[in-house]
Amino acid sequence: MTVVTLFTAALAPAISLLVYFYLRNQYGSNMIGQVIKAFIIGVLLVFPVMVIQYALEGEALITEPWFKAFVNAAFLEEFFQWFLLYFIAYRFGTLKNRYDGIVYAVSLSLGFAAAENVLYLMATGIDFAVGRAFLPVSSHALFGVVMGYYLGSARFKVNDHVKKWLFLALIIPVVLHGFFDLILLTINQYLFTSIAPFMIFLWWFALTKVKKANERTE
Repeated sequence: MTVVTLFTAALAPAISLLVYFYLRNQYGSNMIGQVIKAFIIGVLLVFPVMVIQYALEGEALITEPWFKAFVNAAFLEEFFQWFLLYFIAYRFGTLKNRYDGIVYAVSLSLGFAAAENVLYLMATGIDFAVGRAFLPVSSHALFGVVMGYYLGSARFKVNDHVKKWLFLALIIPVVLHGFFDLILLTINQYLFTSIAPFMIFLWWFALTKVKKANERTE
């Protein structure tokens, strides 16, 4: 296995999903520069998050699967992504419409997923590439869609519920991410039949947000 093969297998799913969601923008916003910056920020974010996660596990603070799923994985990863998006997209970004929030969030989430995927495949081998493309990488993209939708709704003050949208931008991805990881951590037999319905729901939920974000009036 060459380094080029590994990096291609690790990065291809993230880039493909990023292109897919970027092209779903019916407003035609040109955000290539912002997309690249957000993706790079996501790549860099994986390292401090992994250090914190490793420290928590090393101190034996994590004893239950639900805590590892919802706190050590879901909350830490989604909080830092939400925190960065709040400043680079919501406060100081150039959001022109709600869908731009999705583009920012998906870019950052997939940068994180791509770096995580590279590290994982370097440790375990390329045999896991297909499974990770369909599960961890795609789920990160979908969590990003949800976060970006609510962040965009807050930015454009949909129904004037700014604080509510900002809260939902964090809590809903955390809950979805937590359940995803909990399934992977606790179910050994019939894993596919357990995770498949959740992934179908996640895709449906995210794509409804894509559709709503592309509506020009509400």
